[in-house]
Amino acid sequence: MRTACVGKLRIWIESARFQNAIMAVIIINAVIIGMETSPAIMARFGDILYALDTIAIVIFIIEILLKLFVYRVSFFKNGWNVFDFIIVAVALLPTGGSLSVLRALRILRALRLISAMPKMRKVVQGLFAAIPSMGTVIILLALVFYIAAVMATKLFGDAFPQWFGSIGSSLYSLFQIMTLESWSMGIVRPIMEIYPWAWVFFVPFVLVTSFVVLNLFIAIIVNAMHEEADEEQAAQRNEILEEIQALRREMQTMRTDGPAAP
Repeated sequence: MRTACVGKLRIWIESARFQNAIMAVIIINAVIIGMETSPAIMARFGDILYALDTIAIVIFIIEILLKLFVYRVSFFKNGWNVFDFIIVAVALLPTGGSLSVLRALRILRALRLISAMPKMRKVVQGLFAAIPSMGTVIILLALVFYIAAVMATKLFGDAFPQWFGSIGSSLYSLFQIMTLESWSMGIVRPIMEIYPWAWVFFVPFVLVTSFVVLNLFIAIIVNAMHEEADEEQAAQRNEILEEIQALRREMQTMRTDGPAAP
C-alpha cells in the first residue's frame, strides 16, 4: 500500500504539470521580492506582498518535504535537489534585528529556476564542465596582464599615476581597457598626447586580451556544452539499447518456456 502511494506521489512530483506549477511560483515570488524594493508599492500593498511571499515559502517547503518522503536518502544524491534544499533553507533564516540584511538573500530563490528548467541545467552543467579547461586560459590571461601591468607602470606611471602609478592601479586600468569601456577616449588618447607611440602598446594588448583570450573562454564553454549534450544523448541511447536487450531476453525466455508442440 505504501509503495503504491509513494509510486503515485513520485509520478505526480515528476510530472510536467507539477514542475510548471513550481516554476510559476518561483517566477511570481521573484517578482514579489522585486516589488518589495519599492516604498510606494509597499505602502499600498505591503501586507499582501508579505502574505504572498509566505505562501510561496510554504509551497517550497512542502515540495522539499514531498521529495524527501519519496526519495528519502536518494534525495541528497542529486546535486540539484541539494541546491534546492539549500535555497529553501536560506529562506528560513531569521531576518530580524542585526540579521535583517539576510532578507536580501531571499532573491536567491529565483535561482531555483535553474534546477526547474532542464535546458538551463544543461547550460550550468556545461559551465561547470568547462572550469578545468579554463584554468590554463586563466593562467595565460593572468600572465599577459602581469607583464602588461609592469610595462605600463614603467612606461606611463610617472605621467599618469592615477591610472598606472602602481601595479594594482595598472592592473585595474588594463582590466578596464580589456572590457573596452571608454578605453580610447578615456585613457589611451590622453596618454597619446604625451606619448604618441602609446598605441603600439595598447592596441596589441586589446587585440590579445579582448579578441583572442576571451574568445578562447567562449570556445571552451561551447565545446563543454557540446560534450555534455553528447554524453546525455549517449546515455539515452544506452538506456534504449538496454531496454531492447531486456525485451529480447524476455521474448527468448517466453519462447523457451512456452508450451511444447503436440
